[in-house]
Amino acid sequence: MDVVSALRTFLRVAQTKSFSAAAIDLNLTQPAVSRQVSALESHLKTRLLHRTTSALALTAEGERMLPMALRVIEAVEALGEASGAEAAAISGKVRLSLPTPLGFFLSDRLAGLLERHPALQVELLLRDEPSDVVANAIDLEVRLGPVCDSSLICRRIGWTTAFLVASPAYIEGRDTPRTPQDIKDHSCICYSRGGDGRSWSFSSGAEEVVLRIEPRLVANNSMAVHRATLAGAGLAVLSHILAGSDIEAGRLVKLMPNFPPTRLPINVVYPSRRNIPLRVTTVLDFLVQAVRGDVLMASSAPVRTIPGPLTHTTASEGCYFFPCG
Repeated sequence: MDVVSALRTFLRVAQTKSFSAAAIDLNLTQPAVSRQVSALESHLKTRLLHRTTSALALTAEGERMLPMALRVIEAVEALGEASGAEAAAISGKVRLSLPTPLGFFLSDRLAGLLERHPALQVELLLRDEPSDVVANAIDLEVRLGPVCDSSLICRRIGWTTAFLVASPAYIEGRDTPRTPQDIKDHSCICYSRGGDGRSWSFSSGAEEVVLRIEPRLVANNSMAVHRATLAGAGLAVLSHILAGSDIEAGRLVKLMPNFPPTRLPINVVYPSRRNIPLRVTTVLDFLVQAVRGDVLMASSAPVRTIPGPLTHTTASEGCYFFPCG
């Protein structure tokens, strides 16, 4: 039995939670995928997957096997990349998980990377909450704010920028909030990303204020919050990747410029520092350069104005509030 091939097949089945989907990804037949997983289970003398006619799930042994299988595949691929003339060719798929607005930001820039490396494939996973990186076979994931999982390698690559905004139609006839305390008099739209999303944090540089919000509207998707804000449903904390062009065009008004939302770090996490495939380090370097090339993500310094021409970035997730980004 080819143990490496069987481990690779097991990882893909665990990631897709489907023999048929794994077969498509691996260019195999479904029976071949099933046989490889069964052979691996026989070799290891343990069941890795629970199978029913309608569902597929990892056993406890399968859960423990995932990170070990991933390390084996990474080591084998690193050996291949380090030997022969093919070492210079960056090839294969990289699974990159990141918040939706940052996914839009990168999508505008990926063409150059893919053109430079014709054998490279990038799969963007736009998710509004952190993933189980190992179980989902994710190579890189962007997380905003503090990272509490000590089992992952964490690298800070930038800082978030978000604005408190509303549409001109909403502001018309209402008192414009000038301090965080004024927000209580307004309808608010909250983003429930990774938590209840009902606390907002603002910082003047010298003072930080955390507010508990009683929202009129809550959504678990940043685009829904953005559209509701444009439609005049109330105040929202939005990433400038979403709000920047609308602020410039006058479709949204930036509020409390001297007391903006608190900025938090943008982190990239990944399972291991050892034996990282060349394709993954290539995408990681691209991601770092893209983020640091944006003036509103490159520095932790307070942001008072939107520089022009505007370069879109992201917003933040943290302990206090979850702006859309």
